[in-house]
Amino acid sequence: MTSNSVKLKPGDTIGILGGGQLGRMLALAAARLGLRCNVFSPDPDSPAFDVVQRATCAEYADVAALELFAAEVDVVTYEFENIPSGTAMILAARRPVLPDPSVLEITQDRLAEKDFVRRLGIATADYADVSSLETLREAVARLRLPAVLKTRRFGYDGKGQSIIRNTGDLQATWAELGTSLAILEQFIPFEREISVVAARSADGHVECFDVTENEHRHHILKTSRVPAKIPDSVAAQAKEIATTIANAFKYVGVLAVEMFVVPGAGGNKPSLLVNEIAPRVHNSGHWTLDGASVSQFEQHIRAIAGWPLAPVHRHGEVTMTNLIGSDVDDYGAWLTKPGATVHLYGKGAAREGRKMGHVTEVKSASKDKKR
Repeated sequence: MTSNSVKLKPGDTIGILGGGQLGRMLALAAARLGLRCNVFSPDPDSPAFDVVQRATCAEYADVAALELFAAEVDVVTYEFENIPSGTAMILAARRPVLPDPSVLEITQDRLAEKDFVRRLGIATADYADVSSLETLREAVARLRLPAVLKTRRFGYDGKGQSIIRNTGDLQATWAELGTSLAILEQFIPFEREISVVAARSADGHVECFDVTENEHRHHILKTSRVPAKIPDSVAAQAKEIATTIANAFKYVGVLAVEMFVVPGAGGNKPSLLVNEIAPRVHNSGHWTLDGASVSQFEQHIRAIAGWPLAPVHRHGEVTMTNLIGSDVDDYGAWLTKPGATVHLYGKGAAREGRKMGHVTEVKSASKDKKR
């Protein structure tokens, strides 16, 4: 069954792989449109379980559980990109999986992803495949320091990566990484980090949200602001890059493209380098829940259901603040702040680095320059 043949009707069921906050918000968006969800997650404390009538708690390698899950849903999607490839293959043989599992094969591997982007004629930081301490030394000699060493797979929120500042650190850094599948990336002295969240339907229609400017704390996204403080021409180029990538994948659903804005030399306009692709709804798009005419979560549900995408309009200047760890203890103060909307994820203990919720603040559109 191809993506073009998916056409859900109210009352049909979407299967969501992953039970975190993204799965939770996808399920809430689906419910508003009259669609049911069945969330598949190995974690019995998954926050997405709290908002759906049907849930499957099993390991991703549990073939019997996957077959039962597939029999109960009409289409399958996922909230994070590290779904085992075998899981996606088992489900794809029984139900449409959107975005297509072939996208996962590329985006789960940082080297394959960078190669894919470069083949599209889109710029990235220089990089090198690293498989041993010897090849790391060769890569450092070519790219020079500082540089960033990353695992090719399963890294997020700063995990699985280290900045190398001098050659004396090579042996210890390589041993600490603990893998022979790595990539070394040139360190970029960027002006700012931005992202574009884009939705693409099966018929090729793309809707991009406005470019978001992101600030990280300890490698975890802390604040997103929209619109990004970049020239309109650079914002248009960022949207064009995201659209090109979505079309090249023949993507169905929402994806985010993270980019670096690099200062232009000699008064020239800034340039853009693609950093990473996230084949899913994205933390930097949470502002859309309250700051746009349609949220990234509803756009994703519309796309995988075979429904029309909504035109995107931003309501004003928007700031999204992540509540990380003990930040969530201040939820009461946020509840009394004019213009702020609090979203709590229903998680348990507020551990350091754990995303517990977020807050959006929207300023009047009359004070915002239209883009």
